[in-house]
Amino acid sequence: MDKFLNPHTIGIDLGGTQIKGVLLNTSGEAVRQQILPTDDEPGGDWKEKVRELAEGLKASAPVEDFRIGLSAPGLANAENTAITYMPDRLSGLENFIWGEFLGAPTWVLNDAHAALMAEAEFGAAKGCRNVLLLTLGTGVGGGILINGELYQGQFQMAGHFGHFSVNANDDERSLLGAPGSLEYAIGNYSIRRRSFGKFSSTMDLLKAYRTGDPFATWLWLESVRKLAAGIASLSNAFSPEIVVLSGGITLAGNDLFQPLESFLDIYGFRPENNKIAIRRAHFAELSGAIGAAAFALKKSITP
Repeated sequence: MDKFLNPHTIGIDLGGTQIKGVLLNTSGEAVRQQILPTDDEPGGDWKEKVRELAEGLKASAPVEDFRIGLSAPGLANAENTAITYMPDRLSGLENFIWGEFLGAPTWVLNDAHAALMAEAEFGAAKGCRNVLLLTLGTGVGGGILINGELYQGQFQMAGHFGHFSVNANDDERSLLGAPGSLEYAIGNYSIRRRSFGKFSSTMDLLKAYRTGDPFATWLWLESVRKLAAGIASLSNAFSPEIVVLSGGITLAGNDLFQPLESFLDIYGFRPENNKIAIRRAHFAELSGAIGAAAFALKKSITP
């Protein structure tokens, strides 16, 4: 896709606390970036903050023809012109048409889908056509690339990997109703309940794990085991070339990836000894903005 990229491609990532924007060069590198506070409070004018950021990025490129990609939490509509479902956050986001507001062709997508696009076009999965991405943070999300195209599915909700069951006998249900979900098993939001109040965050759990604490060791490895079971199940369903892991929990580094590979040695189906690569995401905080720009480019060149 590099041959289609030009210096007037803008990507914007609209988050609950920050709005991040990038202007990309022909290698997918951010030649300029800008971050503004979202101001998602009653009476906060966060939409104007988005426009301010876009105008600032436009001013740094000596052209008039811009295309914009915007990533945000929630589900996009079928035309990728707006977020159609995002309750309880960013009041006014739902069904807001961004292209009209920003004065340029604008394509909108879910933030986890954007993270996948960043990795597929310019990051850890560059050159691959069939990719799964799992975001491991407060919860678990993700995205699916099939034959080089983002698969969004019915209601644009494909990739909610946190909401499938890794233990159907568990009474704990995810926000979408799945019992014993992957999100509950490893997401940071549930760590207090999973640790019976002993740990307040995954990083606290890892500190204890690294000292050899028996309870922390059991809890962390059980979480990683369930992640491995989930990845193996997804791999059986989608047969990707690569699975990319992103999000704050990947900061665990080898404490995550080494036991994960050991469990996948047990659970993974490897015909003729071929195994699916597991990689850490290349992009971090700018993944949403870069992926949104990549998505806009693909959309703008599609007949």
